[in-house]
Amino acid sequence: MSRTLRRAAVLVVGAAVATVATLVAGTGIASAHVRVSSDDATPGGYGVMTFRVPNESDTASTVSLRIQLPTDTPLTFVQAEPVPGWTVTRTTTQLDPPVESDGDTITEAVSVVQFTAAEGGGIAPGQFQEFRLLGGPFPDADSLTLPTVQTYSDGTEAAWIEPTVEGQDEPQSPAPVLGLTGTSGGAADAHGSGGTSTDTASSSTPATDDGGDGLAVTALVLGGLGLLAGLGGLVLGLSARRRTVGQ
Repeated sequence: MSRTLRRAAVLVVGAAVATVATLVAGTGIASAHVRVSSDDATPGGYGVMTFRVPNESDTASTVSLRIQLPTDTPLTFVQAEPVPGWTVTRTTTQLDPPVESDGDTITEAVSVVQFTAAEGGGIAPGQFQEFRLLGGPFPDADSLTLPTVQTYSDGTEAAWIEPTVEGQDEPQSPAPVLGLTGTSGGAADAHGSGGTSTDTASSSTPATDDGGDGLAVTALVLGGLGLLAGLGGLVLGLSARRRTVGQ
């Protein structure tokens, strides 16, 4: 094989490996942020908000999660799903002016929900935890930003509070954004049997999302390996052809 051909093969193979490695690494970084999702949150309706909280520390456990709820468009109904080993604290704020909801005048609303781990507990390094809130009615908007602060056992905090601006790169510590695009919801979900089915659907969603991410990463890796195999075959074929011509 000529020196030029060998150099070309090495450069193309190296570029393919670098591209696959970058894409796989990027997927891991993006999934490490605190995220919020819902299957049934719609404008004017009620739904379950699932906060997925990964531990990004190598040595400390996550021992607290503080979620800020809007007060300009308040959720007049908020409930937290119990999490074993964690306590829940709700902070309310007086509304000025009060708001009307289902024929009632609401003068205060929950502004902060905090989950606190029991002594010696929390989310250990290399693990994650999900926390769920049932609330509504959601504002008449496409999305809802929910700033969140994650506290570690060594006293450090990760403040997920930076706004995501359309058309710009995602900030380093983006606030969780809830998309209000569910297909169901309403007052019945908050007070009737709909809440139970909502919990089930929301619990199954994160696993599906993780599977989709894993399949995407696997496809990228396999695609890169296939490209490398194809390039290797091309190089061997050209080498054999040169030997045949030389004979």
